[in-house]
Amino acid sequence: MSVKVLAVLASGSGSNLEAIAQAIVNGELKAKIAVVIYNEPDAFARQRAEKYGIPAILVNHRDYKSRKALDLAIINILEKYNVDLVIMAGWMRIVTQVLIDAFPERILNIHPSLLPSFKGIHAIEQAFNYGVKVTGCTVHLLSLEVDSGKILKQAAVPVLPEDTLEDLQKRIQVQEHIIYPEAIAEYSH
Repeated sequence: MSVKVLAVLASGSGSNLEAIAQAIVNGELKAKIAVVIYNEPDAFARQRAEKYGIPAILVNHRDYKSRKALDLAIINILEKYNVDLVIMAGWMRIVTQVLIDAFPERILNIHPSLLPSFKGIHAIEQAFNYGVKVTGCTVHLLSLEVDSGKILKQAAVPVLPEDTLEDLQKRIQVQEHIIYPEAIAEYSH
């Protein structure tokens, strides 16, 4: 099997980026992260990319007049790096059809709930406040409708009676770091 060339898009701490990079280093994932694109100037994802020697490029969404213009700038970078798969790892921007069309069925996303439940932002808080007994995380193909693409992999996380929201977030994140590299390894487009 050939090595998959990945681009990771991140807005925040980049913990899923680190999990994927570490899975590559450990030989668990036959892939190469060619570039990290981040949109928040102070995103810690940049430092994580540098730690692994991965080029990191700031594409600040505030510098673009529209989501389409932002996506066109991202596509330009992705094409320069000849990526096979685009990995959304905490990318907190809604994308346009332009990006989806440029990489059809080649954009993966992770969401901190068992989709189709609790779509959108604050998913863990939504599940926690609703009182579910089980939640988790989902790796799915990106689609125009938020958190609605084909499900590739899920992990269930029980909500314990003594859980705080922070406890639950940490346990879900542990599962994200396990299933995202596995989903990338298993996915063939």
